[in-house]
Amino acid sequence: MKGIILAGGNGNRLKPLTEVTNKHLLPIYNQPMIYYPIKTLTNAGIRDILVVSGVTHAGSFLQLLGEGRVVGGTLHYRVQEKALGIAQALGLARDFVGDENCAVILGDNIFEDDLSKEIAKHKDSKGAHIFLKEMDDACRFGVAELKGDKVINIEEKPKQPKSNYAVTGLYIFDNNVFDIIAGLQPSNRGEYEITDVNNAYIKRGELTATILKKRWTDAGTFESLFRANDIARDIFVKENYSSRQQQTLHQTNGAKLTPEIIAVDEAK
Repeated sequence: MKGIILAGGNGNRLKPLTEVTNKHLLPIYNQPMIYYPIKTLTNAGIRDILVVSGVTHAGSFLQLLGEGRVVGGTLHYRVQEKALGIAQALGLARDFVGDENCAVILGDNIFEDDLSKEIAKHKDSKGAHIFLKEMDDACRFGVAELKGDKVINIEEKPKQPKSNYAVTGLYIFDNNVFDIIAGLQPSNRGEYEITDVNNAYIKRGELTATILKKRWTDAGTFESLFRANDIARDIFVKENYSSRQQQTLHQTNGAKLTPEIIAVDEAK
């Protein structure tokens, strides 16, 4: 499975922060924003990753990430010359993906859930898989209409949403996604919408979904940027606490062994 990080866009809602850098390079707690989606993919065993960026700060991604060794993967780069939507940006990855499945993540999305197993199990799956999160402000995103546990339609930023389940910025597609993208028409706002891609899979009966249990956010506004920092800090604290626990346990176990070794030496 190939990984794709979509990091285009101008970050207009975060100006003046984005006057001099790309939104996805802004700090989230103690790391650049783009490190988090990279980690989501590499934790699932995906090492071959394409970063799609806009023109203005494309060189900054290469300067920060290089070939990817610093983040545990192999990184490739493509430039989206015009911001024509998520689906259009994804379409640039066709040659990179080849005949494999792909995990696609938006570069400003941060997940508290460990999704490594959920992503990995769709390595060879047919169709599409998306991740939903119940949100008070779901209307800012694509919103899934559910019938039982099935997604029957997705509406992009509806004024009157039919549920509170937002479609997060993580998707898994088989390689038919590129034929679907090639057949899309631009939306009323002149963009090629990922919602239209997902609805095409729904019509085929080939879209499944996971509902997230823990927190998720994008980081496209100042308010969501604050939430992203909050989640990232808590993840960092939890991971380091767990690491210290394991280290303490290891040291404790070692201490228990030491007297036994000394006792054997003294007996001799």
